[in-house]
Amino acid sequence: MGFVARFHHKMDLEQWTVGGRGFGLVLVWLLMAGEIYTTFTFLGASGWAYSRGGPVLYILGYLPLMYVVSFYILPPIWEVGRMHGLQTQADFFQVRYRSSFLAAFVALVGVVCLIPYLQVQITGLGLIVEVASFGGIDRTPAMIIAFALVGAFVFVSGVRGVAWASIVKDLLLLLAAVFVGFAVPRVYFGGIGPMFAALARAKPAHLVMPGATKDLGHGWYITSVLLTSFGCYMWPQFFAASFTARSGRVLRRNAVIMPLYGITMPLMFIVGLCAVLVLPDLGNGDLSLLTIVRKSFPAWFLGLVGGAGALTAMVAAAIQLLAGATLYAKNLWRPIVAPGMTDQQVARLAKIMVLILTSGALFFAIHSSISLVSLLLVGYAGVAQLFPGVVLGLFSRRVTAEGVFVGLVTGLSIAMFLMLTGQDPYRGLNAGFIALCFNFGATGVVSLLTPVRVAGFDKAVPSIAAPQSGKGVGPTV
Repeated sequence: MGFVARFHHKMDLEQWTVGGRGFGLVLVWLLMAGEIYTTFTFLGASGWAYSRGGPVLYILGYLPLMYVVSFYILPPIWEVGRMHGLQTQADFFQVRYRSSFLAAFVALVGVVCLIPYLQVQITGLGLIVEVASFGGIDRTPAMIIAFALVGAFVFVSGVRGVAWASIVKDLLLLLAAVFVGFAVPRVYFGGIGPMFAALARAKPAHLVMPGATKDLGHGWYITSVLLTSFGCYMWPQFFAASFTARSGRVLRRNAVIMPLYGITMPLMFIVGLCAVLVLPDLGNGDLSLLTIVRKSFPAWFLGLVGGAGALTAMVAAAIQLLAGATLYAKNLWRPIVAPGMTDQQVARLAKIMVLILTSGALFFAIHSSISLVSLLLVGYAGVAQLFPGVVLGLFSRRVTAEGVFVGLVTGLSIAMFLMLTGQDPYRGLNAGFIALCFNFGATGVVSLLTPVRVAGFDKAVPSIAAPQSGKGVGPTV
């Protein structure tokens, strides 16, 4: 599906990155679901339910809230993209703030933060293949082979390949998640209710905050929900996916129906919680779902579930590679090193960067042992720092490029310091959220002290909160 999606389309930079801006509701839904419901859903969520317990419920908090955020910010972002031909997140900062330096810095942040997200997919895929093959295939060759395939179909088909591959992935994931989520507790406990009753008797502390941890309490829960809700659509691949839509109305409808897909998440929690009692001595919590499936069902069914899990990794990694490669080629290399590059040359360099980013992420995945959820939280702490520049840029004339840059550097510095010194959470709060608060403060203060430049869509900013009359497309920029 990934390879044949390019047929009947000339793969220039516009088609390769944003699909000609012609995706309807179904393809946008599949594309965005393919990005959001990844190996993190399949392994990380069940793994945290197994190893940490109550704190995993932060995922159920942020999932609906991030769609509320997207309902209000993606349609105006799409409108800016349509008016100015934007293809990447950094393009938005370039047009809004008239600063190539800021746009290049945003591109750099995006590429760096994508590495741990890619690592989540690669590590997860290696675990899936190793367990599903009963140890017959080592995770390292599995990761290399799978991501060679991913790099190849992204190279050939771009975002269309990702969207069409998502069709197969979503069907398998939904079927596997629904069946396993209901079948596993029934096999061992007679149903979901008796499973929770048994767990409450055996390990009552596991079901409440802070679960099996010491410091992931209610303060961490609230700040993590807010950070991930604000930061989700700041990922370069999610941001750029909005440009593929046919209209702003498609994005608003997508925000309304996307939470329906979230039914898979609590089912993954349930499987992880079952494993707490069924597999009490599991060394790696991320293996809980596949191990209990292997223990409970025939090998052919494990293969089906493993195939669904592998596809969640490959589809998500594909769009991440696409976004990262395009950011590097268009917003880092061209403006700084080769301003005279044509779009055709940018597309060629982006395709080469797909292969380089794949190799880099593979290296880190092979030589790292951090849990999948922890990796994702590190990435979120970084990309969430782009939120002030986007939301203030959309809804305020007063914010300046200097303010956004200082705020971004402040937020990233605080987040990195707290995480690298082992102070996340800090006094019970998510380090990334603390950094985001300082980011907003620095952006506001510096913007008030610096002169306002005329932005590319400055005159239209006051109308951003009002829908276009009669057209129903959503906010106008």
